[in-house]
Amino acid sequence: MQAAPNQTPVTVITGYLGSGKTTLLNRILSEAHGKRYAVIVNEFGEIGIDNDLIVNAEEEIFEMNNGCICCTVRGDLIRILNGLMRRKSRRMDGIIVETTGLADPAPVAQTFFVDEDVRRQTKLDAIVTVADAKHLLGEIDRAPEVQEQLGFADIVLLNKTDLATGDDLASVEARIRRINPYAGIHRTERCDVDLGKVLGRDAFSLDRVLEIEPGFLAEEHDNEHDEEIGSLCLTASRPLDPARFIPWISKVTQEIGTDILRMKGIIAMKDDDQRFVVQGVHMLIDGGPQRPWKLNERRDSRLVFTAGSCQRTG
Repeated sequence: MQAAPNQTPVTVITGYLGSGKTTLLNRILSEAHGKRYAVIVNEFGEIGIDNDLIVNAEEEIFEMNNGCICCTVRGDLIRILNGLMRRKSRRMDGIIVETTGLADPAPVAQTFFVDEDVRRQTKLDAIVTVADAKHLLGEIDRAPEVQEQLGFADIVLLNKTDLATGDDLASVEARIRRINPYAGIHRTERCDVDLGKVLGRDAFSLDRVLEIEPGFLAEEHDNEHDEEIGSLCLTASRPLDPARFIPWISKVTQEIGTDILRMKGIIAMKDDDQRFVVQGVHMLIDGGPQRPWKLNERRDSRLVFTAGSCQRTG
């Protein structure tokens, strides 16, 4: 059922740490489709960074951190959605919610049905789950969030297919199908997908969800989180020397990369007018210039690690 004229469609982007959610969001905001979206970003950790990794500064970005979107900040989600609906003066074609990689999407979806005002003014269009083709099989049994994210997906982007072999991809798809035989699966590199396969799909089915989880619409929803997962946030107010920073971050990745679930950073390099963005998953690391620093922008460096059971080395 398509959204009624007075309902704004909502797309929820979910997926485990490092799967490529922000990459997909940037594709949506960068393509010339002529539509305007409000974006709600949720982060894990005390220093937010995803907001600054979103490329289109003209969009309205609402950031929530210091909590899982399905738990402590759910009230903020409802508040922001209600606030958006009251602003009738600005055209808005849709809302995109990017969850933290540790979120169970069930309570997120539940929000659009249990709150009367949200239910009347918005319609959940689809839950899009981004999956890391290289690391999914190793994560799926260790992190219950991965299975929840795949189980509730209407659309799965099997991302980073360039890092996996054909046989591996077949095994990953078969595992996804065992969890969710209904979702459409699209293989992607850097989330390069026809946006018509992601947006405006009217793919979320409450009836299907109720078959899987009869208590879905209950007010309370149990959530379990891995208490061993934590975040470490490093900041610096002075520009960093690339001759020292790059060998250091490479050494950290090599020594404890197996424990690093996700790493994101915006770095101010000495004698460089470009913001340097570094991202990593386990022992894979990538980095490069993003955009010039703005005239009055504070040139602070922020580096956020999300890790589990980190071991100290020498």
